Amino acid sequence: MPATLQRGFIPLRAAGGSRAAFRQQPPLSLYVHIPWCVQKCPYCDFNSHALAPPGMAAAASATIPQDDYLAALIADLESALPLVWGRRVDSIFIGGGTPSLLSGEAVEELLAALRSRLPLLPGAEITLEANPGTIESGSFAAFRAAGVNRLSLGIQSFNRQHLRALGRIHDDHQARQAIAEAARHFDNLNLDLMYGLPGQDVEQALADIETALSFAPAHLSCYQLTIEAHTAFAAQPPPLPEPDLCADMQDAIEGRLAAAGYRHYETSAFAHPGRQCQHNLNYWHFGDYLGIGAGAHGKLTLHDRVLRQMRWKRPEQYLAQAAAGTPVQEELTVATAELPFEFMLNALRLVDGFDARLFESRCALPLHLIEPQLLQAEGAGLLERTGQRIVPTEQGRRFLNRLLELFLADRD
Repeated sequence: MPATLQRGFIPLRAAGGSRAAFRQQPPLSLYVHIPWCVQKCPYCDFNSHALAPPGMAAAASATIPQDDYLAALIADLESALPLVWGRRVDSIFIGGGTPSLLSGEAVEELLAALRSRLPLLPGAEITLEANPGTIESGSFAAFRAAGVNRLSLGIQSFNRQHLRALGRIHDDHQARQAIAEAARHFDNLNLDLMYGLPGQDVEQALADIETALSFAPAHLSCYQLTIEAHTAFAAQPPPLPEPDLCADMQDAIEGRLAAAGYRHYETSAFAHPGRQCQHNLNYWHFGDYLGIGAGAHGKLTLHDRVLRQMRWKRPEQYLAQAAAGTPVQEELTVATAELPFEFMLNALRLVDGFDARLFESRCALPLHLIEPQLLQAEGAGLLERTGQRIVPTEQGRRFLNRLLELFLADRD
């Protein structure tokens, strides 16, 4: 957990310093990180590393050490097997960076290596992230043939001016072309869109939504652009719309997607019925995930503790360390007293909230330990309880950080 989330955590006296005793392990997912992009977007704070200088949209000249990296991923997985031995993997997510820089053959080799080392749920969701600016003819067909059954396209906008402002290497024509081609091979397709862009108004934000809806994707992710530390935008912030205008965009987007039959099931996620992202739902339900690849994070529940890991971040360091059998850069056991906040940090993103029994199962703690915080959240109109369900209200979803602070602030 980042240090900023550890400071000021609510001490749970009953938990003391003892370790929890987990009666069962949650579902397990696998995350695979591909750290390279053609160029770094100015808003991005992910562990991604540019292959080309800023402004060079030369995807064809951008190459990655594909064979070496695949060998590192497999070595990484093999070193982690003792922690997950015998456990089934329910979903796989290949993220980045830009995984679509990989060839179809490389993805096929990767998935075959994963299947040969870990049992995979039959029909498991296997997602690959793709950038419209890196797709060559036949790429989507090759990814589908390799075993990928869900594609996530980083569109961000269909407005050429806004795409330039975001530093994207694709234009609006390439975005449309990529979606049309992807839809020929994937019926489970997600489109990533952003709003609150430099110079954007409500009408332009809705125009992006209308264009996306014309392709009838199964899933849409709609994020507000935020300025993150250590990014180019943090060093030179662009003029963003005022918060009230961004709130109007959010209201308009949510209303339009609801009218189009999309269910708003998570803070930034909308899906047709039955098409929610199963991999991400496992995160929000505080499930387990093994993360392999440069800078990948993982969370694993053992019989007596929750373990968090982070792989070496720099690709060259990761390649060397994975080959040496030491891919993990940092590892820590989550303190028992910190488990409730970690659970809430995920579960309160869900529009339908969570079952109280899920908290007790995932944290190995009784719910009454956080009863004072739940009561305060209810009193503030941020949470409501119906039977066993604990659900953030609309106000709680809009002011999620305020809600989470109730589980983070120092108290006696």
